[in-house]
Amino acid sequence: MPRLFTGLEIPTAVSDALASLRGGLVGARWIDPANYHLTLRFLGDVDGATARDAAAILAEGRARSPVRVTLDSLATFGGARPRAIIARAAPTPELLQLQAEQERALRRVGLAPETRKFTPHVTLARLRDAAAGDVAACLATRGHFPPLAFTAERFVLYSARDSVGGGPYLVEAAYPLEGAAKEVGSPWRSVEPAAWATFRRSA
Repeated sequence: MPRLFTGLEIPTAVSDALASLRGGLVGARWIDPANYHLTLRFLGDVDGATARDAAAILAEGRARSPVRVTLDSLATFGGARPRAIIARAAPTPELLQLQAEQERALRRVGLAPETRKFTPHVTLARLRDAAAGDVAACLATRGHFPPLAFTAERFVLYSARDSVGGGPYLVEAAYPLEGAAKEVGSPWRSVEPAAWATFRRSA
């Protein structure tokens, strides 16, 4: 089954700035900058029919405008046992509205409600057996985090490697944020991964 999620792409200039923070922590698996993204809604492992329904309904959203995103701080997930280093995004009304719209739409095609609170962020590293003190020291050495801002003019539907969830991530469909909701044509890329072609034939 394909593993899907929606998200915002990170511009090259912002990715380059985030990539400069990599390194210096034992137990960290730093994310390749090409795989940086801001997840909006995780769909999980879905069958081909659900994947197509999800891709189609995401194109039926209300009038949308480009979303300003500001990454304003470094943080961790996991508390006393940190499991990830992230760049946190300011939870602006526009960003929260976009995520909430997708949540409502995807429930209509049968996806279970997302139970986790939406915390917009870009994952920079996944941690395994990294001591909390070492993580805190690593972040402290980065000093002041200057805000990184960009305007997202579209959101995308990503697929991850089957049953793994890691990169590289593929853009399966793109949806413009240009004021009025716009027809995006076929919800699938013109060149599909083999797995997608298989699901389209079998459904």
